[in-house]
Amino acid sequence: MSEPKPIALQLYTVRELLDEDFEGTVRRVADMGYVGVEPYGGMPCELAEAAALFRELDLQTFNSHIPFPDDANKDAVLEIAEAFDLTDVAIAYLPPAEFETIDAIKRTCERLNRVGELARANNLQLHYHNHWWEFKRINGTATLDVMLAELDEGLCLQIDTYWAQAGGEDAVEVVKCAGARAPLIHLKDGSLDVDGDMAAVGHGKMNVPAIVDASAATADWYIVEQDRSNDHRLNAVQDSYTYLTSNGLARGKK
Repeated sequence: MSEPKPIALQLYTVRELLDEDFEGTVRRVADMGYVGVEPYGGMPCELAEAAALFRELDLQTFNSHIPFPDDANKDAVLEIAEAFDLTDVAIAYLPPAEFETIDAIKRTCERLNRVGELARANNLQLHYHNHWWEFKRINGTATLDVMLAELDEGLCLQIDTYWAQAGGEDAVEVVKCAGARAPLIHLKDGSLDVDGDMAAVGHGKMNVPAIVDASAATADWYIVEQDRSNDHRLNAVQDSYTYLTSNGLARGKK
């Protein structure tokens, strides 16, 4: 069996705490044993200051969520990539209207392909991070199948396994289908109600061991994330880390 992949935290999970105490919150995440962090656009800290703190704490920054990297946002994206010394960046969100019909999905893929070319021209690997609305079926056709067919092979999908499952697909089959095109996997857990609170990884309805098993040969990182929680965010961050590392599903520092 291959060595477990490293575990990171998407910092959006603790965004309210970062607003109150950026440095203190990041230090607590590092103390838990997380190997890396995934920044997001709009963090309440200067890029250079955040990057210096991550380096001091030996928190790897392997990717960042970014605004849509078109001409209007190009400079901001390049600043993020330079500050964190990134080779990978991920579009965090596109609205549901972009995925309402097969034709809309194809147009969306065309847009993604264009900005993927822009990313490659600047030595960046582009990923697209899903929510639940990308995983509904349209006349029996899975959105993922359309996207994998229409997107350039060099453009990656950052599979958010919880949203894929909440959207109606089997997250295990999704990561199998995406394969090597999804090296950065988001793990979260909960009731699978798209409007409900989320739980620490391993404390909800997701079959996390099966997801890890299905992606073990192709994943580079497993990234814990919560959009909403009924628990104190750092408790869930700690419980997620403990579950994943104590069960040999991901590798931490402790």
